[in-house]
Amino acid sequence: MPRKWGAALLAMTLAAATAACARPGPDPATATTSRGSITVWLSNNAAEVAWGTKMVDAWNRAHPRERIKVQQIPAGKTSEEALSASIIAGSSACLVFNTSPASVPQFQKQAGLVPLDDFPGAERYIRERTGPRADQYRSEDGHFRQLPWKSNPGMILYNKKIFRKAGLDPEHPKLATYRDFLDTSRKIVESGAAPAAIWPSAGSEFFQSWFDFYPSFIAESGGKPLVEDGRPQFDSPAGRRAATFWRTLYREKLVPQETFQGDAFGMGKSAMASGGPWAIVAYKHSIDWGVVPFPTSDGRPASRISTFSDEKSAAMFSACEHRATAWDVLKFATSRQQDGAFLAATGQMPMREDLAGTYPDWFAKNPAYTTYAEQADRTVEVPNVAGSIDVWQTFRDAWTRSVVFGRERPEAALRGASRDIASILAEY
Repeated sequence: MPRKWGAALLAMTLAAATAACARPGPDPATATTSRGSITVWLSNNAAEVAWGTKMVDAWNRAHPRERIKVQQIPAGKTSEEALSASIIAGSSACLVFNTSPASVPQFQKQAGLVPLDDFPGAERYIRERTGPRADQYRSEDGHFRQLPWKSNPGMILYNKKIFRKAGLDPEHPKLATYRDFLDTSRKIVESGAAPAAIWPSAGSEFFQSWFDFYPSFIAESGGKPLVEDGRPQFDSPAGRRAATFWRTLYREKLVPQETFQGDAFGMGKSAMASGGPWAIVAYKHSIDWGVVPFPTSDGRPASRISTFSDEKSAAMFSACEHRATAWDVLKFATSRQQDGAFLAATGQMPMREDLAGTYPDWFAKNPAYTTYAEQADRTVEVPNVAGSIDVWQTFRDAWTRSVVFGRERPEAALRGASRDIASILAEY
């Protein structure tokens, strides 16, 4: 969903927290086999809380001696800050169902996470549930410190009413190639159908690239992450094509250079938006919308396009005393039955291989989600590398300077960012 984090403060908080380890927790050898009551933290998303409450009730009815207490993540400027503080204080819940993969390396440095490989059969369970994408969630030392839980794969939403107003065919939108996307965008703005073709945030917060450049780069590169095997991947022909595409949108004023205070797409100020399946509920009563993959230079078919996952994981924190119970709860909460209940309650995509084939009846009754389910099988995560926040902030600073404001050529900016990020990776 759209982010409203205070990124600079978050980066400073996590950087400072990296130097601080968790308070001494329970003995791992004892905790790994210990059973008893545990606490689970959820986000404050109302639909997720409703699902979580029912999931906990079902568990508690069957396990009266290993009861779950469910709470929302403690208040803070961001959930990441709150989780980092809880690691330092030794007060984390056993399980958190809202862990950002970008923060996992920092939490790991704080000794705040339990390697799920400690539990027999854990790696097989994660791989069988998630499929080939599971390896993206391994830490650099090879361990799983997060269980991929749910995703909101990024796609391009478009407002059919605005397209009609611009004289465009909303049932067959020309958005597959960079050239078609640009031509369509020009017609929207030149006709006055909307002030902007698409309106991502122009902000410099580290995470903003997850909703403009990153899904574009993933699509154009055939599924490359920002960093792979310890080396930046974006200073490449695919990265330069994606950056040039976005620079053209900004240069021709098809995309504003300021951040809209509110929901530009929801308020009809932009004809398109980058969004996940959460948008179906958000806009179903207000906008006649369609959805397509991010464009590519050659207009390749949707079945060959990957995108950013916008995923949240479930993780076990080192303050947990009853880890055997926690692992069983984690499997219960991500079982086929509970994943189906979560899908129905929230419309978000469980990180389960062949989602549409696993729940065919639900998707038959809810066809608006089918395109997202198909895209959910082709997602790429943020790199699971130490210093990930610094990596993303370095990239975003170069992007804002060059692509958004044109103060540097995109090619030079990508080259410089790649060099700087390589240095960051070498420092950790």
